[in-house]
Amino acid sequence: MRLRHEVALFAIGGLIGLVVDAGIVQLLVSVLHWNPYYARIVSFLSAATATWWWNRQRTFASRDSGRSLLSEWGHWMVLMAGGAVVNYAVYVIFLSVFPWSQRWPALAVAVGSAMAAGVNFGSARLLLFKRTKTGL
Repeated sequence: MRLRHEVALFAIGGLIGLVVDAGIVQLLVSVLHWNPYYARIVSFLSAATATWWWNRQRTFASRDSGRSLLSEWGHWMVLMAGGAVVNYAVYVIFLSVFPWSQRWPALAVAVGSAMAAGVNFGSARLLLFKRTKTGL
């Protein structure tokens, strides 16, 4: 039961991350005329930070990383790099296969995020928030 609850909360965090990621990439591309590939780096880092905060407060609230806040964030970012590789690869492929999507990169963000979700959940739960908090 706990695992299903964590998966559901992780999915909510993923939606929050998607909104942050897609919103920032779309703003940078549409309003500031950034290259969609460079814009994605900024949007991903922002989204990964937002999802880290959500997941440490909600999804894995009963679990402990055993790290300081800054160390935990850094470890989260390193672990999310695995999902980021999947995410970014799908993003690039989508933009290449559907050239019209370069004007609407938020769509490619959504597809990439969905493909990377399982990698991200597994690495977060098994490698970072791996211990149950004591005293709960």
